[in-house]
Amino acid sequence: MADYEVPELKEYAVVPLPEDDTMKGLKPFVAKPDFQEALGYPGKKDETKENTYLLVDGWHDKAIDKMGDLLNRYRGFRVFMDSCVKCGACTDKCHYFLGTKDAKNMPVARQDLLRSVYRRYFTFAGKFFPKLVGARDLTEDVVEEWYSYFHQCSECRRCSVFCPYGIDTAEVTMAAREILAHIGRGTKYSNEIIGKVFTIGNNLGLPEKALANVLEGLEEDVEYDIEVEVKFPLDKKGADILLVTPSADFFAEPHIDGLIGYAKVFHATNTSWTLSTMASEAANFGLFIGSYENMQRISMRIRQAAEDLGVKRIVYGECGHAWRVGYSFLNTLAGPFDFLDQNYPIPQHICEFTLDKLEKGELNIDKSRNDDMTLTFHDSCNVARASGMGDKPGGQFTIPRAVIKHVCNNYVDMEKDTIHDATFCCGGGGGLLTDDLMEIRVKGILPRATALKNVTEEYGVTHMAAICAICKSQFTKVLPYYGFTMDQIVSVHQLVSNAIILEGQVDPED
Repeated sequence: MADYEVPELKEYAVVPLPEDDTMKGLKPFVAKPDFQEALGYPGKKDETKENTYLLVDGWHDKAIDKMGDLLNRYRGFRVFMDSCVKCGACTDKCHYFLGTKDAKNMPVARQDLLRSVYRRYFTFAGKFFPKLVGARDLTEDVVEEWYSYFHQCSECRRCSVFCPYGIDTAEVTMAAREILAHIGRGTKYSNEIIGKVFTIGNNLGLPEKALANVLEGLEEDVEYDIEVEVKFPLDKKGADILLVTPSADFFAEPHIDGLIGYAKVFHATNTSWTLSTMASEAANFGLFIGSYENMQRISMRIRQAAEDLGVKRIVYGECGHAWRVGYSFLNTLAGPFDFLDQNYPIPQHICEFTLDKLEKGELNIDKSRNDDMTLTFHDSCNVARASGMGDKPGGQFTIPRAVIKHVCNNYVDMEKDTIHDATFCCGGGGGLLTDDLMEIRVKGILPRATALKNVTEEYGVTHMAAICAICKSQFTKVLPYYGFTMDQIVSVHQLVSNAIILEGQVDPED
């Protein structure tokens, strides 16, 4: 299946001895100038070679100037550059280091790729005694090293949980990518996707007619299955709820099964809701490229859609980084949302909405409809370590599990040091969900695959649920390298959809 070595699954994730440059040169495709310019970045094509893109003129000074700009704008970035003491607490916390053995995938070492240049140009000792403090000049080789290794980080923040100084590696990675984009080294995958959101409204580039056809087809499919007319409204003015969800929910399994689950919950509770063509994407890849300006542009589409449609609430579907941006940044990026109903969270997660209805007894549930599965749950990084859910601390852990337990009889957690805020990344987040980076994705999933294997062998787990579109996509693509099957990954609201019984429903077997 692969032209590289797939790590062997063992009883537990073994901390390897560091090796030099095992992943040197692995990098994503560089964004075309057109993709760069659409996001406000420069680009330069090599006129002598096809599909080759150069650093822009004056790249060295532009990179240093951008680093200085970020240091002045974000106090935390400067603190992270100055405060590391090389204690090594983060060394064995990174799934990419565990899977690749590459010394530069240790979080402290990856940070130092940037920190060494920071010292050279922004500290007294680095300017006058560079060798004494590990400072180095910014060269083209250094830029290419940045481009490689800062795209072998999924911004999952697991290392930050264990850092005694609270250094946020995700912020360092975001800063490095922002600097790279300003000198012509943006990534094709993320930048092309962001451009589609600006022009069309979603990551997939689905135009309005195509989206409407998809939703119409879903209505027909659901009615054919259960003989109940469940609607998937689009651009419905005056609806109570605007649902913003990852565009993966419109076309792929298990994502689309989760979308059907949302619709069934809204139908069963007589909730007025709508999707929007303007904001048909909850995901926000501006986070991945480290650009708050582009994060804001995407977020403003959601605000505009909510205002235009006259809704009272905004509910997010199952997407990890979308929820991180929504929970942590939406108000500062696109607020204030004083035109919404202040009696509800702004925004609210679909799991919060569904659990409330389950606890109030408003949903008719038959848990036995999921008895063919024994479930476990994957805590997605951006939900677990960069957001909350509900009105109590730790709600991002308890609420999704409570939904699952309300609709399933058989549930088991993975080992405690691999879940909650210590959860291991799926290996494909942070803008890495591209075939250009398949090797790092396969190796990065090793710790999660290990924990899943253990709970499968010990407790007979057959399926793993998740509330992140990227996690679901990564797992279906990569877990087969470790002996699992694509259909072992399910959406949480897919389980809700299975268990819910709507008024007038007729089952296929009847």
